[in-house]
Amino acid sequence: MSSIREEAIKLRTIWGAFRSSRVLITANNFRVFDHLTKPQSARKISEKLEIDLRATQILLDALTGLDFLKKSNHKYINTPISNHFLVKGEPYYQGDIIKHADNLWRNWSSLDEVVKRGEPPQKARDYDAFILGMHNIASLKAKDVTKAIGLNGVKMALDLGGGPGTYSVEMAKRGVKVILFDHPDAIEIAKRLIVGKGIKDVNFRSGDFTVDDIGRDYDLIFVSQILHAYSERDNLQILEKCRKALNKGGRIVIQEFYTSEDRTRPVHSALFSVNMLVNTQDGRCYSPREIKKWFLETGIKNIKQKLLEDTVLIMGSA
Repeated sequence: MSSIREEAIKLRTIWGAFRSSRVLITANNFRVFDHLTKPQSARKISEKLEIDLRATQILLDALTGLDFLKKSNHKYINTPISNHFLVKGEPYYQGDIIKHADNLWRNWSSLDEVVKRGEPPQKARDYDAFILGMHNIASLKAKDVTKAIGLNGVKMALDLGGGPGTYSVEMAKRGVKVILFDHPDAIEIAKRLIVGKGIKDVNFRSGDFTVDDIGRDYDLIFVSQILHAYSERDNLQILEKCRKALNKGGRIVIQEFYTSEDRTRPVHSALFSVNMLVNTQDGRCYSPREIKKWFLETGIKNIKQKLLEDTVLIMGSA
């Protein structure tokens, strides 16, 4: 009977997981954590945010139960995790990616219909939150990823689909001239983050890399978390374009979420494929074997693989 109970608890944990994430998303939307770097009462927070007092008390108590807040003498204050990641302006702020998750929430709510029809819904989207959210995530690992890539001999690099330019900046800090290529809206956001901060050697090029010229004479092309948004056919065309843009002996490095060959583990990657189901026409997570096969088909040689925390680097040369 104990195993039945354990299985039931596991099941309940999974179907009830939405409650914790919704509480965090809503608190982030109202910028609750910005106001709790010092102890405050629920009444004070409700007045500052102009929200209902009863709702505020219940929300703050739930956040306390989730260890985002501490409560003492009817006052609340952030715990270290909230101060580090949920207060705007902190170096490793994650509020933008959580705001992006609110848009994903709406799209995921259409999963029944998506599974029935096989097509994404009319998408909810906040482009600023998406691009800035990518910066939130990349800021936690850009140094480690750049070190894993290795920049010896790299003078000119292309950050293809580089969004906010977090990796571009990290490469530029190490003496590499970088072209950041992305859609015009993404480039505008990247400029806001980069221009005026003393970062040299990052230049901007806007367009659609699936159809537009991406330039040439690169020693390195970095393609981070892009291929999962496209079909296999599209990815072959993207990689062929990249190979032609490399100098002889130049390298291409793909960063993607790691997934097992049967695409079921780790569960984060399997669920991310569902995210692509509800947000793209043809995307999903691809295994290292699939990406290596595309490398071979497009003439990319000397293929290597490095496993990082939740992603994998697939590297090859022209």
